[in-house]
Amino acid sequence: MKLFSIFSVSILNLSMAVYYYWLIYNKKIRPSLAMWVFFTLAVGMSLFTYMKDGQHSPWDNVLNTTDLVFVSSVTVSIVLFGDRSTRFNRFDLVCLLVVALIVVFWFITENNVVTHLMVQGILVIAYFPVVTRMIRTRENNESYLLWSGMLLAALLALLSTRGSLALIYTGRAVVCIILLMLIMARVDRQKPA
Repeated sequence: MKLFSIFSVSILNLSMAVYYYWLIYNKKIRPSLAMWVFFTLAVGMSLFTYMKDGQHSPWDNVLNTTDLVFVSSVTVSIVLFGDRSTRFNRFDLVCLLVVALIVVFWFITENNVVTHLMVQGILVIAYFPVVTRMIRTRENNESYLLWSGMLLAALLALLSTRGSLALIYTGRAVVCIILLMLIMARVDRQKPA
């Protein structure tokens, strides 16, 4: 079951990354650059603190491992092909400052567990830019297919997740994705005809 989980999550994340690039390049979606930069920083820090906390394999936290490749490559594609509305605003810069403060906290304390938990907070905050943009513009520029794929990957990752920090990472991902998809549906329902 662990091998199935690792393989499925890896294939799903790779497939979603390729599809995401295509959507961005063809201007089908306009993902928030800030959200994906936060994801990249926080997912990297989350995997780092997970690996430092114990004798873990990257595959014991397959979602975190494959997410790092996925989110960093999506961030690069947004920088290269994203439109102007994907750039940083003041709120995004404040969120970025919070990310930097958590990194400084880890350098000072080297407390992997507390830092990992704070990073999960960053990963929740990372959704704020896309949510605020959806609410402000009353437009959903996100793909249900992609977010459904990410949700499926997170659920499948639960089969191979080892360690409490990995479980926290994966559980947070499931909850955040479900909430984002509910907000996406609400914005779409409120769209004027």
